[in-house]
Amino acid sequence: MDWLQLKSGSDVRGTATGEGTVLTDDIAMRLGMAFALWLSEKKGVPVQQITVALGRDSRITGEALLHAAAEGIRKCGASVLDFGMCTTPAMYMSILSPQFHPDGSVMITASHHPWNKNGLKFFSEKGGLEGKDIEHLLREAQSLKPEEFTGQEGSLTREDYLAVYKSQLAERIRTGLKDDSDKPLEGLHAVVDAGNGAGGFYADLLQSLGACTEGSQFLNPDGYFPNHIPNPENADAMKSLRNAVIRSGADLGVIFDADCDRAAIVDADGKEINRNRLIALISAILLDQESGQTIVTDSVTSSGLKTFIENHGGTHYRYKRGYRNVIDEAVLLNQQGISCPLAIETSGHAALRENHFLDDGMYLVTVLIVRAMEMKKAGKTLGSIIADLKEPAESTELRLNILDPDFRAKGNEAIGKVLQYAEHHSDWHVAPDNREGIRISFDIGGQPDAGWFLLRLSVHDPVLPLNAESDVPGGVRDILTRLDSVIGGMEGIEMKSLKEIVGESSAAR
Repeated sequence: MDWLQLKSGSDVRGTATGEGTVLTDDIAMRLGMAFALWLSEKKGVPVQQITVALGRDSRITGEALLHAAAEGIRKCGASVLDFGMCTTPAMYMSILSPQFHPDGSVMITASHHPWNKNGLKFFSEKGGLEGKDIEHLLREAQSLKPEEFTGQEGSLTREDYLAVYKSQLAERIRTGLKDDSDKPLEGLHAVVDAGNGAGGFYADLLQSLGACTEGSQFLNPDGYFPNHIPNPENADAMKSLRNAVIRSGADLGVIFDADCDRAAIVDADGKEINRNRLIALISAILLDQESGQTIVTDSVTSSGLKTFIENHGGTHYRYKRGYRNVIDEAVLLNQQGISCPLAIETSGHAALRENHFLDDGMYLVTVLIVRAMEMKKAGKTLGSIIADLKEPAESTELRLNILDPDFRAKGNEAIGKVLQYAEHHSDWHVAPDNREGIRISFDIGGQPDAGWFLLRLSVHDPVLPLNAESDVPGGVRDILTRLDSVIGGMEGIEMKSLKEIVGESSAAR
């Protein structure tokens, strides 16, 4: 097997148990070795001076993969800090914590993916490793010969880093509320849904600060995720949280994915606040602190969100899909002198400047909890902050599979055809802030720019993701019918999902 098949963006990921297993203990062991050696080279010190922290979420293969990675790290002479059950953001924060300060860290997780998957996320003091670094680690790991490392093994120490991380979140709540009392959240009722992942401790944190957490659910770690997928974008997961909030009469509910780098919330009336609503909420909070700032998002955000951010005194900067892309762009903008406090993707990955631009779902929720407490005292809810967010009448997301072996060339050909067509048809409005694929808006029913589609090439897969949105009922079909007239006859791209929306009459033209 070519180990590069395990690369998933800036992570390593694959089936870790059962039929089709590709991520084995041996691979984890070798990746541990490769990472320790990589850190040694980057820092210019002997590997015996390197310390790596390890953590895992609740997946059934997590403990074995962690132990295997620890074995590899120790085998080449480096030392290990074993944090056990932890969160992905906490693993990076440990590098910045003076009492621990490892040279690097590894989180064993596959985020929201099914229970039989697992993976490894790597961090140095500069943040998460990039895709090219992951490729290097995989190549090096595959070529290593562990039997040749016969020197003295490094040490292994078990530590409870979550206690430190919890204290940091508690301090953010007290600082945000300007309240040094033992119970700054007294009077707030928050339901926590950890999806049986690693985030169940957040309910204990809120309760220790005075909040009522009655109605919280699925707090105990269970790597089979028996109740619902731990995914803030999943409809069943959000419905489960919504029901829990309404049933318990809570002020809000919060939900995390398995490793807690993504999150969403539900308002007191059961309204889901994820995707565009979540971006609008945190943007409004930050812009209320300082107007004129720039908010970086991924490319598929709604037209209503752009208007919302501008009405709240900010600038909306759409960028490429992929949480590393939006984070890196936000960092670059700040370096250029453009004040940008937030990089956020519609998936729920949110990175705040005040938190080292680390995509930390739990930190995001903590900021929202502070505002929820303030709103509670004023007799209002979080949802009232985004009452003026205009939402589309219709929206859809399709994935057009590219069948051509050279999928990037074929995908770019389709995007090029659309752009060329738009340049010669004045009723096709190319977005001025088009930074990924091609985004076109249309006038519908006499309303200017009342709908749009975005066609782009997936970062990793042979797929053309297609998003469409309309402020007018029936507009999505109209928009996609126009698109179908341009690319619907292309060979090498599976158009079935597009044809199903536009209908056979369009397909037959």
